[in-house]
Amino acid sequence: MIELVEKLHENNNLTDKELKQLIETDDKNTAQILRQRADETRRKYYGNKVFLRGLIEISSFCRNDCLYCGIRCSNKSAERFRLTENKIISCAESGYKRGFRTFVLQGGEDDYYTDERMCRIITQIKEKCPDCAVTLSLGERTPESYRLMKRAGADRYLLRHEAADTELYQKLHPPKMILDKRINCLYNLKVEGYQVGAGFMVGAPFQTVDNIIADLRFLQNLNPHMVGIGPFVPHHATPFSGCAGGTVGLTVRLLGIIRLMLSEVLLPATTALGTISPDGRILGLQTGCNVVMPNISPDDSRDKYELYNNKSTEELSNIIADIERAGYEVSMERGDCIR
Repeated sequence: MIELVEKLHENNNLTDKELKQLIETDDKNTAQILRQRADETRRKYYGNKVFLRGLIEISSFCRNDCLYCGIRCSNKSAERFRLTENKIISCAESGYKRGFRTFVLQGGEDDYYTDERMCRIITQIKEKCPDCAVTLSLGERTPESYRLMKRAGADRYLLRHEAADTELYQKLHPPKMILDKRINCLYNLKVEGYQVGAGFMVGAPFQTVDNIIADLRFLQNLNPHMVGIGPFVPHHATPFSGCAGGTVGLTVRLLGIIRLMLSEVLLPATTALGTISPDGRILGLQTGCNVVMPNISPDDSRDKYELYNNKSTEELSNIIADIERAGYEVSMERGDCIR
């Protein structure tokens, strides 16, 4: 197994059979070497910095009905909220004064946020926070929508593909959601000049190791600027409420593999990883992660954006303490992907 880590470190690739062996192993010595090589690689390209992104959750309304998601449209018990344009801009201004230079506007697929409205929001954030990056995470939209928002000043777009295998994708989503459409959105975003992020859940219902390998191969082909993976955490008001969640061990192992496969990628230590284990975020940071997204949304809406059970809403001071305890330097600069 250690030889496989070294081969991956040297060549940025393994065969499917070798990947399967590395994904399935729980050998502690292998985990240690993987962590070391992943850390060396992130330091080679990004040094000691962990980039902070100010996360603004703008809406818990969603037209989709993904089977794993707490804000799915059929969840009648979900508390819905929608931030006004002024509130979103105010959050960004407040975060800017605190030092943030990247803002992530994340929400369900909410038709309220038309192209006109989003372009107005993006333009005003850019005017009030002139040296910041604006990242959007608003789901599937038309190529024209992506084009207009890019022209308005958006820099990055996060759209997790969730599953690169068609059969698994359909088991996790309603029939009207099609994997090919989602993949086309990701490639359209690249064409429009966005820095693009993709990713998937680890330990999702029905997911096999072969599915994970398909995800890794898709990421290699897409070559995104950012990869967001995190453990599946069930939500009590979804069809998967009784399913087992993803594990820290497998998630961290995959983070290390992704860092070695896509050396220059931006790799977040996700909220979900910190939710399932007190040391989850630190382990992620020590295994190649170099991005954390503190929540700077209004206090009265944070608990309503409940994608999964027990979602963490930690204070910024605790997040900074974890980063420093892991041995890294906090950076609030834009932190663009270096390629």
